[in-house]
Amino acid sequence: MKVRQAAAFTLVNPVEPARPGNETLASQIRANLAQEIISGRMAPGTEIDEQELAQRFSTSRTPVREALRELASSGLVIIEPRRGARVVALTLDRISEMFEVMAEIEAMCIRIATYRITTKERSALRDLHMQSQKIVEAKDIDGYDRINRQFHDAIYQGTHNEFLREHALTLRRSLAPFRRAQLHGTLRLTASYEEHATMLKCIFAGDGNAAAKLMRAHMLVAGSVYAGYAHDYPQVHPIEQ
Repeated sequence: MKVRQAAAFTLVNPVEPARPGNETLASQIRANLAQEIISGRMAPGTEIDEQELAQRFSTSRTPVREALRELASSGLVIIEPRRGARVVALTLDRISEMFEVMAEIEAMCIRIATYRITTKERSALRDLHMQSQKIVEAKDIDGYDRINRQFHDAIYQGTHNEFLREHALTLRRSLAPFRRAQLHGTLRLTASYEEHATMLKCIFAGDGNAAAKLMRAHMLVAGSVYAGYAHDYPQVHPIEQ
């Protein structure tokens, strides 16, 4: 069955003029689109109009196509012959597989970070968690999505393993729209906050194995909640059948 297509995305909000050079401009376009996809402003299945993008960024289609190729390589966009580009919309089975892999990678990250994270980094991680409390109480999904990314990024950084961090970030970018969408699940903000709190206790106690077990469960639950959300609201987060 074909993907349920979301309404065509109207490209608005012009950005500041880019510096000369196609490579710089392509990177700027890629960064802007990636943020819009990750934040949910461009839903899975949304068609991307190259001409609208070129007009938005006051450029030719060349850097636009380069930006879309980069987004495709990171898994955020799919480019099909004669059909153009659209924000990726995957089957639930595929997304579940990605969450499984992400669960193992993040479990590895937090286990290693538990033993390598510096005192300053550990304090910063705790501060991020404390900041998220008011956001959860306000039921601010956008705010929690931002600080949640910072929390997990801090764990990747705490591994002091750049190769592992790069792979975690790459997969996270591919899963970002789905990780954000699962926050709409009933009581998911509160549950996620409490799960972070328990993982932090393990980090401060120096128990990397326990932290890894909790992180693995944390990610698998997120995948399960997303599946329920996508099933209940296909018009918001279309998936392939």
